Amino acid sequence: MTEVLRRAREENVSLVRFLYADHGGIIRGKAAAASRLAERIESGIGHTRAMMAMSMMDELQPVDGMGPVGEVRIVPDPNTFVTLPYAFGVAAMLSDQVNPDGTPWDGCARTFLKQAIADLAAEGYELQAAFEPEFTLGRREGAELLPIDESLCYSATGFHLAHDYTIDLVEALNKQGLEVEHYYPELGHGQQEVSIRHAAALRAADNHVLLRETARAAAIRHGLWASFAPKPLPDQAGNGAHLHASLWSNGSNAFADASGRFGLSEVGYRFMAGVLAHLPGLVALTCGSVNSYRRLAPSMWSGAYACYGPDNREAAVRICSPVGAAGSVNLELKPSDSSGNPYLALGGFIHAGLDGIRRGLDPGEPLSVDPASLSSSERSRRSVVRLPASLSDALDALAADTLLMSALGPLRATAYLAVKRSEAAHFAQHDVRYECYQHWMKL
Repeated sequence: MTEVLRRAREENVSLVRFLYADHGGIIRGKAAAASRLAERIESGIGHTRAMMAMSMMDELQPVDGMGPVGEVRIVPDPNTFVTLPYAFGVAAMLSDQVNPDGTPWDGCARTFLKQAIADLAAEGYELQAAFEPEFTLGRREGAELLPIDESLCYSATGFHLAHDYTIDLVEALNKQGLEVEHYYPELGHGQQEVSIRHAAALRAADNHVLLRETARAAAIRHGLWASFAPKPLPDQAGNGAHLHASLWSNGSNAFADASGRFGLSEVGYRFMAGVLAHLPGLVALTCGSVNSYRRLAPSMWSGAYACYGPDNREAAVRICSPVGAAGSVNLELKPSDSSGNPYLALGGFIHAGLDGIRRGLDPGEPLSVDPASLSSSERSRRSVVRLPASLSDALDALAADTLLMSALGPLRATAYLAVKRSEAAHFAQHDVRYECYQHWMKL
């Protein structure tokens, strides 16, 4: 706290935003005046429990324990303090929601990830992870998002057209301690991709929140709009947020084994088997919006089938070839996008993989072709299952997954299902144009 207060004073901070991610995938928060920061770091800011039952349409869902009575405190993590290069006089911290007595609240998404990390540590492992997000950069004209360009995938023209914005974005991310590893224009019109270096699981999720906020804010300063919606433009490539992860133990990558098939260890195969076994329900957390399932389709490079393969970008889980050192081997989860709450997505991923380790699961044989190119009988023979084709189907799979439901806990699971089912029902009454507009405006 002493360091935070010193920095706030020296960097002329007037307000500090306490940020969290809700079940609708929206980044929300409240701000404390710098003059009361020491007090608010200790006490948090009072907040209604009901906000974790709020959908992305700001429609409150009836959830016991998340109504008008009772409150939580938004308590910031001082280790996440950053001054915001795009907002003069403002800093931010990622936050937990706790009970008034300071104990963890069962509805807090960041706490869910912390608990998953603790379960993993009890088995002797730490997860290193990074989200690899894509977003659409464009201009708002009424209810239309007009892409900044129509350049080709990875084209030099795409670099030129987004250059000024991109340089500001990269500088703003680096100033917040987010190490940018890659940037390039992607396949869709106006589509950008920025990768942040991997970190311990909690920091990786925090980084993803900060990246989303920075990309949007930097765009606004340029008179542009940045959307992380999975499918903001129905006729263009969708925006994923592929999850890269590896387990570490005693300073070494537990996924790496030079003698293992494709360089992946037995632990890696068991972890991957757990993810695949729970993936139909897990995608309700990693692909958390109605709009997600316009992207999550066969032959879209989004991983629409529960299978794996070495550098197979149509498989749901890709075994990534090592880059440089053999110890850099990691798994990439393709069915993942930024409409999912990153703390729930990463926590669910950990629980699924840990279940595979504990039960010694086998992922079966790898796939080296696009699963959509196989006949239905061949997919059945290989146990290659199509993932849910809608948010409603994914929520049904999540509700039937006893491991994930138990890990979420009664309050969190009930609230999440209520919020997401309400969103599915809302958008079922509207057309594609309305759905895409609401998602690109809010995500």
